[in-house]
Amino acid sequence: MIISSWNVNSVRARIDNIKDYLKNYSPEILLMQEIKTEDPNFPYDDFKKLNYESYVFGQKSYNGVAIISKKKLENVRTDLINDKLKQSRIISGEFILKKRKIQIINIYTPNGNPVDTDKYTYKIKWLDDLIKQLKILAKKNENIILAGDFNIIPSAEDVYNVKSFEDDALYRLEIRKKLREIINMGYIDGYRHLHATKEGYTFWDYMRGAWQKNNGMRIDHFLISNSLINLLKGVKINKNPRGKTKPSDHTPIEIELA
Repeated sequence: MIISSWNVNSVRARIDNIKDYLKNYSPEILLMQEIKTEDPNFPYDDFKKLNYESYVFGQKSYNGVAIISKKKLENVRTDLINDKLKQSRIISGEFILKKRKIQIINIYTPNGNPVDTDKYTYKIKWLDDLIKQLKILAKKNENIILAGDFNIIPSAEDVYNVKSFEDDALYRLEIRKKLREIINMGYIDGYRHLHATKEGYTFWDYMRGAWQKNNGMRIDHFLISNSLINLLKGVKINKNPRGKTKPSDHTPIEIELA
């Protein structure tokens, strides 16, 4: 079973690239972030024709998350975080695999830049609320997959030039500690679990030839609860969509479950 996560940077602007990806790689579940559209304008029919059901928490022009799945998802929720700014950044659902009920949570964490502004404060509060909710959810079901665009660079090897990001909201120590706090609750960083030293960039800026120079960073992640480690068979960064015409600045990260 393949589950993929991809910040598509506008689902309607990238619809042809997304459909090509689905046809070529056929993940059972695709988590999308930054869909940048309200629910009624989401391209449900495009995905239905490819045998995907769509679960959407959209927002006009900004943010927005969605899950499209060949498996029927149960208990779909968009209320896991009480966001006072009413930004659409989290959606979850449940599916059965190997007789286990797994909750999959798709997130689009705030960027937080510039630091020491309301945007940074909002990111900290959002992550704190996520951590509180994960503690609650774990009491009901330990089988959780948390994935999406975290807007967090975990460590120095996950960015092309760490010196440039030492006081950036993606790499600030306070932010990285939030990620570590989640992992310490009983998760593994799926990519680093299987690729201890291998470069795994998932984002390249549109500016300054970042893609051509491979000036990237790893900010899209799969955090998998320890109870599911034995099901994890592979993790891959699929760079092919980033090289397409009019691409997203992110590329998909994929996990394979037994």
